[in-house]
Amino acid sequence: MTMVRHELKQGKLSFFIWTGSIGFLLMVCVFLFPEMKGQMEDVSDMFASMGSFTAAFGMDRLQFGDLLGFYAMECGNVLGLGGAFFAALFAVGVLSKEEKDRTAEFLLSHPVSRQRIITDKLIAVFLQITAMNLIIYGLSIGSIALIGEEIPWKELNLLHFAYYLMQIELAGVCAGISAFMRKGNVGLGIGIAVIMYFLNLIANIAERAEFLKYITPFGYCEGADIVTDGSLDGTRIAIGMVFAIIGVTAAYVKYCKKDIH
Repeated sequence: MTMVRHELKQGKLSFFIWTGSIGFLLMVCVFLFPEMKGQMEDVSDMFASMGSFTAAFGMDRLQFGDLLGFYAMECGNVLGLGGAFFAALFAVGVLSKEEKDRTAEFLLSHPVSRQRIITDKLIAVFLQITAMNLIIYGLSIGSIALIGEEIPWKELNLLHFAYYLMQIELAGVCAGISAFMRKGNVGLGIGIAVIMYFLNLIANIAERAEFLKYITPFGYCEGADIVTDGSLDGTRIAIGMVFAIIGVTAAYVKYCKKDIH
């Protein structure tokens, strides 16, 4: 567990910055709801008549005058994009940063197998993602309680669980990519998250592109779907976890054979 602790310590500052930023923005959105509640009925009607734009974000199926609809849209975007960036950035450089920082020779000189190195680094990423989601979940519950609104436990739990799984999937895929890289690439991590986000928007707009929801993890994080159906799409989640497993498997296979400089 020494390497796990080292990875957690090394990423501590970034973890607190990302968690604090996402948590702060989410709380601001919740605290704004009482001030905007009376105006949101008209906003819902306006959005419902804006065609493809509203369909892209699922706004035609959400009631913004209701806390759950407002939360799924506003807070969902904060947690969705913020969480995706967080997971992708932490994972995309997890295996390549040793070469970038020129610490690979020192690391590999220790009596520890490459499989163990990968496992400990992935455990550290998993713990960071889990801790971030637990903290933000707590801040969310506390914020809703403070504004005096009834907490929609079922839908709220489903939303946060879906975003957590999305981050795990992105982390698995990005960790696999990391094994093929010589240097950590922040832009690549952000690019993957952004591409996945826009693939979901395209799937919402065009019926012919609906199959993209089985490719992007944002497909099973759609707030409008979760609020409307009251459940998660098990098929899409299963496919997403397969992608994560493929990414992690690729990381083990490549890193164990990689000529590391």
